[in-house]
Amino acid sequence: MTGNITGEVPELRDLSQSDSGDVGSLASSNIIPRQLRAFSTGTMFSSTGTFGAGAAGTGLFGTQAAATTPTNPNKDYELPSPPDDTVQTLRFSPATVQQNFLASGSWDGLVRLWEVNIPSAQQNAQNQVIPPNIQAAPKAQQTAGGPVMDLSYSDDGSKIFFGSTDKTLKMWDLNSNQVTQIGSHDGVIKSVHFIQGGNYQCVMTGSWDKTLKFWDARQPNPMMVIALPERLYAADVLYPMAAVCTAGKQCVVYQLDGTPREFKKVDTSLKNMLRCLSICTDPKTRQPTGFAVGSVEGRVAIQYLNPPQPKDNFTFKCHRVDQSTNVQEIYPVNGVNFHPVHGTLATLGGDCKYSYWDKDSRTKLKTSEKCDQALTTGCFSARGEVFAYGVGYDWGQGHEFSNPAKKPQIFLNYCFEDMKPRKKT
Repeated sequence: MTGNITGEVPELRDLSQSDSGDVGSLASSNIIPRQLRAFSTGTMFSSTGTFGAGAAGTGLFGTQAAATTPTNPNKDYELPSPPDDTVQTLRFSPATVQQNFLASGSWDGLVRLWEVNIPSAQQNAQNQVIPPNIQAAPKAQQTAGGPVMDLSYSDDGSKIFFGSTDKTLKMWDLNSNQVTQIGSHDGVIKSVHFIQGGNYQCVMTGSWDKTLKFWDARQPNPMMVIALPERLYAADVLYPMAAVCTAGKQCVVYQLDGTPREFKKVDTSLKNMLRCLSICTDPKTRQPTGFAVGSVEGRVAIQYLNPPQPKDNFTFKCHRVDQSTNVQEIYPVNGVNFHPVHGTLATLGGDCKYSYWDKDSRTKLKTSEKCDQALTTGCFSARGEVFAYGVGYDWGQGHEFSNPAKKPQIFLNYCFEDMKPRKKT
């Protein structure tokens, strides 16, 4: 049976703030699709393995320390040579790769790659954790046929698969630096996920053409096509589970072991457009048990596939700004990501902030300072030390609020300690 969310908490609280009323203007509830704009073709990476000039006064691995500035209020590490247009997707290399590489896909039509050096954290005499000096260097880039909507690494980290508004799925072989088209849709490709199954491996793509397709890079035609109820807006994969959300506020879960097939449709209590989704796991077995889905109404739903009790499913408010008594400015949730070690949750919003949450104790762990622009996407490093997030205009307030003088940025936040779940008392 389909589980229904029956619980509602106004906002997962940090135990120091009272709940605010659910009143106010719904900023960005009527999202206007972004116009496809012209973008530069860019160049392939040079023989030196770097791209872009980098910030003044930086070495191979960028700046040595972060300072508080209007565009970096959180003192997070700023990635050198960021995209020229809004960052749509970020992905760290898998744990099978010894080094840490971060890939981005953006609206300037480029896929970029950085090598990120994450030293081990140290402790001081008071046993307090000292965040490490994170550094990064641009390594390579490739041109897509349009703004890049999503990307995914192969299981061994040697390939990056990416889909764009030109409706094609491409494979970038990082060893040979060759890009090959391996698939296509009749609409924009919105999600790309590599799947390492028990007896197969493939790439799953979801599109605005209302289909999921499964691709073997060695074959010109899809291995399988699954019809979706509507246009796909977001998806996540954690074998043996895939979950998608579509137009019409619909969520569907698929079982991937054996032949991919629908497992169940899931109803949520969210009343506005769904925007992002992330699968959660059981803390003991590490098997997928449900997902979080965020919407443009400044709200996240936590949905379990087989909850012991209906009240285990709940929604909470987030990314809202109090304007006056009982009045809030409500912003879209642009990203949800579960921590790969702690199982806690990060959300990113159009309010220019990110927040860390413990869904099990229903508490807020941390909220960032307000950035200069909206937070558009994010991801955790494979071992959970770092949270990467993109800052730029999310077009939630229309063309008239776009400011070309404000440039996109990518930041890295050392998060391992902040993301630890709240101790039970």
